[in-house]
Amino acid sequence: MRPVLYVVAKAPIMGRAKTRLAADIGPVHAKRIYRGLMGQVLRQVRDPRWDTVLAVTPPRLLGRVPDWDGFKQIPQVSGSLTPRLRALYGRKGPTLTIGTDCPEVNANDIAAAFRALQSHKHVFGPADDGGFWLMGTNGPLHRNFFEGVRWSHADTLADVKSRTDGDYADLRTLTDIDDLKALRQMRQSQR
Repeated sequence: MRPVLYVVAKAPIMGRAKTRLAADIGPVHAKRIYRGLMGQVLRQVRDPRWDTVLAVTPPRLLGRVPDWDGFKQIPQVSGSLTPRLRALYGRKGPTLTIGTDCPEVNANDIAAAFRALQSHKHVFGPADDGGFWLMGTNGPLHRNFFEGVRWSHADTLADVKSRTDGDYADLRTLTDIDDLKALRQMRQSQR
């Protein structure tokens, strides 16, 4: 089966994306930063070696957000991250998911993840906050795989890894831009 990269994305609507960052810098600036991050990630991960599909919310904006033009789009299911990821990992074959919060991710990272799935059941891109910027598997995953995961927590990645049988590879550790501290850290590293 052809490999698929799902990019989980929210529409750039003021007050809906980057809410933790918006609490520190305001919703207007947070929306601007989110659009920039999303655009950068989408440019850097698109590649003819895999299908890049946007899993978008809210579903009513499917096909109506200019930032998403040129990408295949599917609606995210409603609910927490658990049912949203469950739906994406229901397919058979090599499947990766990323968000739009990690501006360092690029096509080389995605290619490395798909290569890792040739010899491992799972692959993770650890984030320095205890979460992950990429997850992948040769699906489908068991329906209850994500049950009980503490999302947006220092142990999120550990929770997810505990559901595997230990057959996984790790990619490089990157930073998700979720709050002002991470934004400052990214800007400092770019100088």
